[in-house]
Amino acid sequence: MTVSATHANDLAAESARLDGELLEIDLLVSQARTESGRHEARRAAAAEKLAALGVAATAREAIDLATQTVTLTRRAALMDAQLEILQSKRASLVRLKAVLDAAAERLRATVGGETVGGPEAAGGTEAAALPPAVSRIVLAAQEDLRRDIARAMHDGPAQSLTNIVLQAEIVERLISSDPVAARTEVGQLVGMVQHTLEATKTFIFDVRPMVLDDLGLVPTLRRAARDRGRRAGVAVEFESMGVDRRLPEELESGLFRILDEALAAFLATKPERASLHLDWGEVVEANLVASRSVAAVADPGLPASGEILPPALAAMVEDRRADHGEAEAAARRAAVVVLPASTWRQISERAATLGIELELLDGGGRLRLTAALPYPG
Repeated sequence: MTVSATHANDLAAESARLDGELLEIDLLVSQARTESGRHEARRAAAAEKLAALGVAATAREAIDLATQTVTLTRRAALMDAQLEILQSKRASLVRLKAVLDAAAERLRATVGGETVGGPEAAGGTEAAALPPAVSRIVLAAQEDLRRDIARAMHDGPAQSLTNIVLQAEIVERLISSDPVAARTEVGQLVGMVQHTLEATKTFIFDVRPMVLDDLGLVPTLRRAARDRGRRAGVAVEFESMGVDRRLPEELESGLFRILDEALAAFLATKPERASLHLDWGEVVEANLVASRSVAAVADPGLPASGEILPPALAAMVEDRRADHGEAEAAARRAAVVVLPASTWRQISERAATLGIELELLDGGGRLRLTAALPYPG
């Protein structure tokens, strides 16, 4: 057997091993989704009971329900984070398997008619290890994802949960000494729990919006535009023209991430307006625009151009007219909302990987995306 045939056998064996890993991950994903749904149902029930507490409820009852809600919220958030890690690993393995299969096919073509199979065809030897460069890329991507999730959890829901625990301890100390003050603190505790629940839902959506898997790109982008605009205090106009449809998972996720990251970056620059328009046809085209109004520049009240004036006065008028023109140009420049260069680099790399075309127009204030759509079926 030639070296090319041996390598093809190794790739085929590695691809078969990845099939087994994918089956295991699918099982873990199914279990994580079931567990996450169970925690969410229990959390929702506890939150409803907490919100429905009347004036006759004791502070102890409120503390117990608040503690239960916090615990279930933490478990649900951690389970959703684990689910996102599993899904990311699955997507990486699927991409790696596709690369291995394609490489094996090319080697088969090189070998010609020689039989290439699994480990048996290679004399029963174990498959060779993955190339170090590929392994490093996969591991680095997984660690980056874990790092981002851990940082977001620490700065967001975890910090809020810590504050809730401290507030619950305050209430517990006041129960016996000052029940009236304890009831006031319970009200604050309920508000903190509700705020944390909303923050946790936002965190989960930012990590991996489950609505993207359930409903597709358009409903997910509509919600992202609404929620991000509300948090930034900017009304984001969203419109989708034509008949949208479900796309392959990798393309659908990539389109969402590119547009969502660009929208977040635009909104961070404090524009007055933003809009996201999608147009579905043989390709999907998206235009994301952010803008500000041009600030008015006071009219200096200069004489009309061409009017005959004394030389000294004419020179002064021309200087004032030049200053006025520079002020108008500066106002126009200040009105331009520019997508940050770091965001442009990130989304450009993602787009290039997926074969998506990106253009930055209007001085950096408009992002145009074009992606070819696979034919249905």
